[in-house]
Amino acid sequence: MNIKPIKTEQDYQDAIKMLEAVFDAAPNTAEGDELEVLGVLIDNFEKIHFPISLPDPIEAIKFRMEQLGNSSQ
Repeated sequence: MNIKPIKTEQDYQDAIKMLEAVFDAAPNTAEGDELEVLGVLIDNFEKIHFPISLPDPIEAIKFRMEQLGNSSQ
């Protein structure tokens, strides 16, 4: 396991490739541990560099109503 912090976009892409290689790893194995660590590192990088803001509450309600077919427009 050669895991390092994700500091750049290239590090991120490399980590994604590594994650894909061990994606189906069984828990409590070396590959499973690698999967878990990579998941945490990737999640942290994405939260910092690709933040997802919360929707406007009214727009979220309108969207859900549209999904349910309850649009009053």
